[in-house]
Amino acid sequence: MNTKDEMFSEASNFWDLQKLYQDLEAVKRLLSPRSRQGLTETEKLYLRGLLCGYSPAEIAKKLFQSPKSVEVYLCKTLYPYLKNLLDVPSEVGNWRNICNWLNDAGYKKLSSGENLFNNSLPQEALVKIIGINIHKENTISIDINLQLHFPSNLKGDESKNNIDE
Repeated sequence: MNTKDEMFSEASNFWDLQKLYQDLEAVKRLLSPRSRQGLTETEKLYLRGLLCGYSPAEIAKKLFQSPKSVEVYLCKTLYPYLKNLLDVPSEVGNWRNICNWLNDAGYKKLSSGENLFNNSLPQEALVKIIGINIHKENTISIDINLQLHFPSNLKGDESKNNIDE
């Protein structure tokens, strides 16, 4: 990527960035009325990085910056804006919470697959190899444990219908 405007641009594939920028700008005006109007390019860049699942340290590495400087910047700017926008009861705490909160607040775009299956697909999949054996006949056996975590927002009869299908 050549410019910072292009970095983490894949966030726009999954998130309604324009609405999020607009809402965060309104919060910024309330919290810091004397600061520059609108989000800075750095604030937008770091937000896109977080929305792509990068930690502050990973964002810093990609930008050839100090991890501490990115973390301090986030703590002074985006985190307070997000905390106020999302009305979360405590400090942001962990950058991983941000995507979950924004998703719950409706900023994540629904993919066509999510629309098709009405969010009934597994949210997480965990594959754990619990044993590998090599036999004398030069064969290998692998024991696998598979866990799927489905959303729990299905209600009564709706969940029964989905299971029966």
